[in-house]
Formats: sequence, C-alpha cells, structure tokens
Amino acid sequence: MSHPVVLPSLIASLQIKPRWKRYIRAGLFALSSLLLLTGIISLFQLYTKIPDSLLLYLLVVLALSSICGRFIALLSSLVAFFLFDFLFVAPLYSLIITKFSDFLTLIVFLVTAVITSQLTAALRRYASQAQRREYETRILYDLVRATNHEDDLEHQLRIFVQAMIEVFSHAGIRACTLLLPDPTSGMLTHTITAVSTGKPPQISLAEVLQAMQTMQNARPLDIVADSSLPTHQAIRLIPLKTEQQVLGVLRLVLEADPYSLGLDLLAGSENGPANSQTVFFRMFLEQAVILIERGRLRHESVRIQILQQTDTLRAALLSSVSHDLRTPLAAIMTAATSLQQTEAQLDEEAHHSLATLIEHESRRLNRLVENLLDMSRIEGGALRPQKIWYPLGELVRDVLGRMYLFLQGRMIQLTIPDDLPAVELDYIQIDQVVTNLLENAVRYTPAGSPLDIHVQLAGTSLKVDVADRGPGIAEAERTLIFDKFYRVQGKSYAAEPARGSGLGLSVCRGLVEAHNGLIWVEPREGGGAVFSFTLPYSTMEGKET
Repeated sequence: MSHPVVLPSLIASLQIKPRWKRYIRAGLFALSSLLLLTGIISLFQLYTKIPDSLLLYLLVVLALSSICGRFIALLSSLVAFFLFDFLFVAPLYSLIITKFSDFLTLIVFLVTAVITSQLTAALRRYASQAQRREYETRILYDLVRATNHEDDLEHQLRIFVQAMIEVFSHAGIRACTLLLPDPTSGMLTHTITAVSTGKPPQISLAEVLQAMQTMQNARPLDIVADSSLPTHQAIRLIPLKTEQQVLGVLRLVLEADPYSLGLDLLAGSENGPANSQTVFFRMFLEQAVILIERGRLRHESVRIQILQQTDTLRAALLSSVSHDLRTPLAAIMTAATSLQQTEAQLDEEAHHSLATLIEHESRRLNRLVENLLDMSRIEGGALRPQKIWYPLGELVRDVLGRMYLFLQGRMIQLTIPDDLPAVELDYIQIDQVVTNLLENAVRYTPAGSPLDIHVQLAGTSLKVDVADRGPGIAEAERTLIFDKFYRVQGKSYAAEPARGSGLGLSVCRGLVEAHNGLIWVEPREGGGAVFSFTLPYSTMEGKET
C-alpha cells in the first residue's frame, strides 16, 4: 500500500522556469510599474515637489526588489533616475541638470534606492532560501514517513521512485528506474520503475551493460542519444553508493531542455560546486541508499541469526548423537561380543537375557534415529500424514502391548470409552507420539509410580491424556519442553545414564500439529504432570453416515 509523499503545493513551489523568461517577465513588470507611476506623477503634477515624488519612486523600487530580486531592483533604480531627470527636472526632456540641488537630490535618491533595494533583495533571497529549505525538509520527512509505513523493501523503493518523478518532474525527469544487483550473480537484474506518463521504458541489454559500467566506476554516465527514446530526451545513470560500495544504479529519463535544471544541475558534479538544488537532489538520492542499505543489513541480520541458530542446533545435535546414540550402540556391541565369545558356556537364561538386551537397545536406537528423521522432515516441511480411519483407543492399546517390557513394574490405568468413534490419522506418526509420551513419563518419574491414560471425546476432537505422579513441570518450562533439544531441569529417574535427546516432545508437537491437533502439558492435581494432545474428528461423522 503506497502513501502520499508530497503535497501538490510543495511540488509546485519547486518548479523553476527558464531564467531568461523570468528576467523578461520581471523586467516588463518593473517597466510597467515605473511608467504607471510616472503617469500618475505627471497627471497630478507631483513633480513640483521633487523629494515627495522621488519617495514614490523609492517605494516602487523597494517593492520591485522584494518581488523580483536584486537585478530588477538595480535596473529599476537606474530607470527611475533617468525618467525623473528626463521628464520632471528642468530643462525638461533632457538629461542635463542645471541646479546643483536637483543633481544632489537625484544622486541621493539613486544611492538610497540602490542600497535599500540591495538590502531588500538580500532579505528576500534569505527568506526564499529558508522557505525552500522548509519545503525540501518537509518533502524528505514525508518520504521517510511513507517508506517507514512499509516493511517490505520492494514497496519502500517503489515509493521512492514514484516520489522522484513527482518531486523532480519540473527538472525534466520523465521516468525513473532503480536497478539493483542480483545477490548471487551481481548482475543488475532487479528493476523498479515509475513514469510520469505513458508506459514504463524498456531497458536494453546495452543499457544494462552501461549501468554495470557505471556501478563499477562509481561515476554518473550520460547517454544523450538513444534509439529507444525521442530526440528531445536523454538518459543519465547515477550510482547509488555508500563509502564502501555501490548498491545500485538509478536510471533517469530526462527532457534535454537546456533551460531546465538539466543533467548537470540535478545530478551535479561530485568535484564541482553544489547549489541548493544539487544538495537537495543528493539528499533525496541518499534516502534510496539508506533504504537499500537498511534492507541489506536486515537481511544480513536474519542470515546471521539463522547461522547462529544452526550452529546451536548443530552443537546440540552433536551432543545428542554423542551421548544418546553411543549408549545403545555400546550395549549392543557388548552383548553381541558376550554372545560370540561365551556362547558355549552361557545357559539358556543368560542367552535370553543378552538377546533381550540387544533387542531393547536396538529398539531404543531405532526410536532415536526416528526422532531425528522426523524432526528433519518437520523442519523441512516434508512431513505429510498418510491418514486412514482407525480407532484411537486401539492404537493406544497396540502401543502399550509393544512397550510391555519397557513398562514393567508400572501400574497402568487405561480408560477408553466403548463408544469412542474412529478418527482419521497416520498410524505410524500417532504411534510415535504415544510412544514418546510414555517414554518421557517413565524416564522422568520414580520407578513403580503409576501412569494413567485416558482417551475421551472433547468437543469436536478426540483427546488423549498421559498422567504421571512425578515431580511435575515448572510453569516456566511448560512451553519450553516442546522446543528442540530442551531438557527439563530436574532429576532423571531413568536407569540409563542418558537423559534423552530432547527431541521426543518436539517431534510430538510436529506430528500432532501436522494432524491439525494441539499438544500441551499441565499440572496434575495431587502432584505430577498431564500431557495431552487432541486430534480433530469432525470430518469422520460424514464418513460413517
């Protein structure tokens, strides 16, 4: 959404007419004023009182100096001097002065008129400069305010190029195109264009190469004759640069009018003198440089944050792999070595115990790898549930049966209503969610403490609760525990030295959210924690009917 940049009155105030036309108009106005005053003096015979008559001329000269400037005021003083001498000082119709008093009066008038007109013109010039600076400051303020309303760099730069057309159309700018380099190739491929009238101009390959040259040399380049433009137009390429580098190139299509502000006055020479218009134009260009640089720094900041997060995740993953994967591997290797070396001496019970250990640790290793792969798919956006209609209660019973050995010594209280409807789900993924929640409950609760599992209908969703009698989870950690590699700051009750990879609950959240469900934890009355997740089932009603 674009915002107005300047008011029409501000744009009109900056319009500058060709200098010779302004001088001709001001000269004709001054001459007409003096002739009118001369006619009034002649009609009312005011020339009989020389001082009073000259004061009238002096008032006109002061008025002309405040309206038309120093040059016209000086010219008016001389014209008034000779008019009065020629028409009203004896001998009439002659420039000869016979009386010394008349000569002295005219000289005093001329000196007074010149001095006062110069002072008045100087005050007028200072007031005009102050007014122009106020207009320019307001234009820059409106531009900054309009761009700050936009967060996207593309929209900000579009506001800038449109403002360039609106503010400097009086200088002959008919089209403005901003060319930005591609981050990877460095070629000027990205363009943003604004035109005063008509269609946006087509930029040829030759112009792109010339713009690349401008970017490399960091100096403006004029293309006076271009086959794609009318004969009265020209192109100027201006580099947008900071102290360290060139950020882009501004392409301006200008009216080749020698009486307009023109190429040199707009862009100016970097080593030459700078007037107020040149300084304002450079300040206007500086806004584009600031926008591009700010966008680049914002992109760099985001990239650095991503790299920092990547490094943090890489370190956490390395720590997880080094601790969590090494433990089951070591147990499997030890058990396998024992079976190979002492197979003849082992009784059936010891042989069965080692085989069970290998199976248990293999399953544990497989779950760790599955968690890592699931998290990778979740972050990459490649996780797509393959849903089927299945009773959620039966799935929970399947998980409990598979984890029978892991849950030995625990009293499990399972509550599943008989009339619980089926739900559309990915069996493998929801199996992983229930498995992770049960492993987490066993790992962080005292041995032998009971576990309560409830599957129930909650509004338009099916809800699963896994409640334990452990130490519970602090309020500050109830949302953090679902982050990657986060581990609860508390005692672990697991028999193994590893406390978990910190991925289980994060994977649960990703899998449940992929089913458009919710997962959370809350304190349990009487002590402990309740992990809950929901799965929507509203579409299942139409299936059954």
